[in-house]
Amino acid sequence: MQQPTTKLSLLALAVATAFPMHAAFAQTKSGDTKDSTQLETVIVTANRRSENIKEVPMSISAIKGEALDTYNASGQDIRALASRVPSLNIESDFGRVFPRFYIRGLGNTDFDLNASQPVGLIYDDVVQENPILKGFPIFDVDQVEVLRGPQGTLFGRNSPAGVIKFESTKPTNVFEGYANLGLGNDKAVNFEGAVNVPLNSDWAMRLSGQSQSRDDRVTNPRSTGTKELEGYHDKAARIQLAYKNGGFSALFNAHGRDLSGNATLFRANIIQKGTNELVPGFNYSSYPTDGINTQTLSSSGVSARLRWDFDGMTLYSITAYDKAKLYSRADVDGGYGASFAQPMGPGFIPFPSETADGVPDLKQVTQEIRLQSNTKDALQWIAGIYYFKEDLQVDSFDFNSLGGNVQDGYAVQHQHAKSWATFGSLNYAVSDQLKLRGGIRYTSDKKDFDASRPWTPGSAPSAKPTVYTASPSSTNISWDLGANYAADSTTNFFGRIATGYRAPSVQGRVLFGDSISVANSEKALSFEAGIKKDILDNTARVTATVFQYTVKDLQLTAGSGAVNQNKLVNADKATGQGFEVDLQANLNRNWKSTVGVSYNDTEIKDSKLFVSPCGNGCTVTNPAGPVAGTVLIGGNPLPRAPKWVGNFTLKYSTPIADGDLYVFTDWAYKDTYNMFLYEAKEYKAKSLLEGGLRVGYKWADGKYELAAYGRNITNKQQVIAAIDFNNLTGILNEPRSYGVQFKANF
Repeated sequence: MQQPTTKLSLLALAVATAFPMHAAFAQTKSGDTKDSTQLETVIVTANRRSENIKEVPMSISAIKGEALDTYNASGQDIRALASRVPSLNIESDFGRVFPRFYIRGLGNTDFDLNASQPVGLIYDDVVQENPILKGFPIFDVDQVEVLRGPQGTLFGRNSPAGVIKFESTKPTNVFEGYANLGLGNDKAVNFEGAVNVPLNSDWAMRLSGQSQSRDDRVTNPRSTGTKELEGYHDKAARIQLAYKNGGFSALFNAHGRDLSGNATLFRANIIQKGTNELVPGFNYSSYPTDGINTQTLSSSGVSARLRWDFDGMTLYSITAYDKAKLYSRADVDGGYGASFAQPMGPGFIPFPSETADGVPDLKQVTQEIRLQSNTKDALQWIAGIYYFKEDLQVDSFDFNSLGGNVQDGYAVQHQHAKSWATFGSLNYAVSDQLKLRGGIRYTSDKKDFDASRPWTPGSAPSAKPTVYTASPSSTNISWDLGANYAADSTTNFFGRIATGYRAPSVQGRVLFGDSISVANSEKALSFEAGIKKDILDNTARVTATVFQYTVKDLQLTAGSGAVNQNKLVNADKATGQGFEVDLQANLNRNWKSTVGVSYNDTEIKDSKLFVSPCGNGCTVTNPAGPVAGTVLIGGNPLPRAPKWVGNFTLKYSTPIADGDLYVFTDWAYKDTYNMFLYEAKEYKAKSLLEGGLRVGYKWADGKYELAAYGRNITNKQQVIAAIDFNNLTGILNEPRSYGVQFKANF
């Protein structure tokens, strides 16, 4: 019973630190000149219009500017945003290429490359559906918005948990730009830059790019397998062309990414039996393996965002095409040899498992046409149609690591998905204080799927393999109602009821099995209410939300417990409830701080649902199921869903000479969580607190900046994910990194 008290005490300490007593004096005295510590207005586009975040009736967080630069300092990928705002978690079993997002505990642990997720990701107004498109690097980004709760009306399918929106910095009519170079440990080199060029009175262009690289930092001491690991070269670029003449404007975007490096390291027998602790003497830099580890990804896309302004209304057209290729190969058993092929290690290796997954072909086409009012009338409206088409091939390979790492198995999946929708929303200002909003969307989805295994592992290839097919389809009506009441100029109360929908999913990893699984569509109903308030003469801002949701026919991914295989299941329902608090404060001219905290209490409510637990004799704490070798999971929390998520930043700056010296620290906390649907002592992740530190100097009115940084400065190392079918194989968080950066603006 000690743990909750400790957590609440830490939270109280963080809040007290962020808002000490002297902050009350941040208000200026009568007759004084107004202090420069007042917070800026935050503009978001959660309702497809530019609005003050205070007036939007939903729980939203925005990340921009200095915070993004800090989180990306060490070459981190999109997972650096995990826990940086309340109720957000991001993790991956594929490393940099396949992030999995969770909002308020809702996410998907599926590692298949056609897996759907309940968190939508929108990059420059374009939905990124496949998980390998969702990891596009964050650079030259103006703002990131995290929209919590179902977004089924304006953003559509596969967003019952929420949406994360990225908006790149747009071209302007000013010649400007920046270059940011960072050098870190393990010979890390991180570069980001952009240049904005006005071409004439109508056209402007913006070129931006990022290059991240790091040398290998893990060595394989064995004579077989990949020798050096965990290095990477990750490059991305974007070109934007903006046009405006009269009532017509256009924004054209072309972008691409090229990555080469290593897949996630699965480390055999690093978890102590009966605990969630690392084994004594664990050495991060050593990885004895007999397998090959490699990962490559290339992706590209183009989009055209067109806008016509008419009298009383505006017409938008958003057209996009994206494609990608991926290959990822790893030693899944996490070691070398086997019980029947000595020597083996580290620890007991029941059988070898070396596999690869690839996407030789992914193409996505999206089209949205939206017409909306542009007046200042009390009634505002939006109406639109949306079309989505995806063509995907997923390859799965098996290799014989005991026989020279030669291929000895192959399976293939094809998925062709189409979806269309029509949607609309109304905003009505009942008075200057009370504004109401309602929306509705009709969606139709259809998938055609097939999977086959032309080459069964360990056998000869087959000329006529069995083909497994599925063609799930569904329709859905999503809706939402919201209200915002401005009690005064500093205080807004809001409430929202919303529904969300995830289309049917297909799981077809037939490399080690003879069946496919289909999950029916899931539907979410969410209630939330809160307050957004400016305090201390607008030098501080607090947003607090309480919420409750129910998801019916929840799509879950169950591992087999014996082989490298997944199966989709639908739980009767799952529930979640909790709260979120966001605090920002400019304490005075020198001190700034933020605090975020969320509590997510989730539960799978299906007394008859059972799954196969681990296949390696882990310590399962759930009751036995109705079938031998299974356990019941009803009553468990959702997987990878920490109850408590917290974040804290504190910045001190002071003028020195002709510039400003600053010190910035940031901390992110995640509570314990189950790694899988069942609960086991070894697979219950420990709570994790990671901190960062940045010390820098800006001069020449901010034109130049030199900084030293550290990420995970306490070098906390622990298991954050696992493989449960073979041995006590774990995946670790990123170790400490540090370096220096120089940034020049022009």
